[in-house]
Amino acid sequence: MKRRTFSSMTLASIVAASAALVGCTKPAEPTAAGASSAAASAVSAASTPVATEGDVIKIGVFQPLTGANGAGGVDEYDGIKLAHKMYPEVLGKKVVLVAVDNKSDKVEAANAATVLAQKEKVNAVLGSWGSSLSMAGGPIFAEAKIPAVAISATNPNVTKGNEYYFRVCFLDPFQGTVGATYAFNTLKAKKVAVVREVSNDYSVGLAKFFVDHFKQLTGDENAVVATADYNTGDQDFTAQLTNIKKANPDVIFAPGNYTESALIIKQARALGMKTPFIGGDTWDIEAFLNVGGEAVEGAVISTFFANDVPINKTSEEFLKAYRDEYKKEAPAVAALGFDGYRLVLDAIKRAGSADPQKIRDALAQTKGFEGAAGDITINADRDADKPAVFKQVKDGKFVFLTTVTP
Repeated sequence: MKRRTFSSMTLASIVAASAALVGCTKPAEPTAAGASSAAASAVSAASTPVATEGDVIKIGVFQPLTGANGAGGVDEYDGIKLAHKMYPEVLGKKVVLVAVDNKSDKVEAANAATVLAQKEKVNAVLGSWGSSLSMAGGPIFAEAKIPAVAISATNPNVTKGNEYYFRVCFLDPFQGTVGATYAFNTLKAKKVAVVREVSNDYSVGLAKFFVDHFKQLTGDENAVVATADYNTGDQDFTAQLTNIKKANPDVIFAPGNYTESALIIKQARALGMKTPFIGGDTWDIEAFLNVGGEAVEGAVISTFFANDVPINKTSEEFLKAYRDEYKKEAPAVAALGFDGYRLVLDAIKRAGSADPQKIRDALAQTKGFEGAAGDITINADRDADKPAVFKQVKDGKFVFLTTVTP
């Protein structure tokens, strides 16, 4: 299948070209969902007159920039902003990023989606980090007939039944399956414990897919020897971990938010537990390492992208540009944010129009688009068939282990 790349320009020429344009295309500062969104849609004019609305294409950034998921939302936004800096125009029009903070809250996410759809009238949307937040905004985008592209929201229900929601990442049924396979085949686990963040749709869904497949692999309906639940924001997990310790599992699977997950591992080690921990893509963030410290050494995660193993030319260009821009290594969701922005611009080019319905239809026809985190082909369910990457924490860093394809 022929691969489609966004541009034939070299990275150097792209950066040079965007330098001349960035003054009038600087991403706006985000606004809170409940506040006036004028600041979010403002375009920095520098020495050039501000463009009128008909001269620009507005892409909404629907992210948790504060709250429990704020670090993840900021990482995705960084990837989006980098892509915008490199590719500030399409169809001869400036692209404006309209960022609204959904505050890591489902109600606020619905409010943020309403601002983007009804007040800002954006042409397309990128986000949100967190499946629950994406699901809260999904019906609003569908009703407004505005296409939305989830960057790292992996729960199947984000796109299920919503003709206007797409994604550039893999899904939890796949992630749960490969996680269980890793536990069984690589770690030789025969019994596991599962820790769920019950207020988080992502965590509950991923845990179920892991458990179902692990039982199938072992042939043992009693292979899960302990299940522990907590809520987002909890900080003391002593009771749950004490019960798990008594059950003596071979592996603990704990898909949840990065802060709580790091605290769980930290407290488990303080209790003398040496059981290996496996988590999902939400752990693939610097905040997980910062909170967990030495306690998270050896933790294994499934995720989207490895910044120490570029997989194509776009990966190489993205990693260089990200390091130059932010002076640090790129998290996986930043690569996906970069890809999501470029994919929307590619759809606009193929549609020959910024009309939301035409963008939506072009997104649905995406085949072989080369992204920094791998090729993107959108299937009939508006999902991307993507491989999973396994990493392990070693010496305070995430290190590539292997790649598993669907």
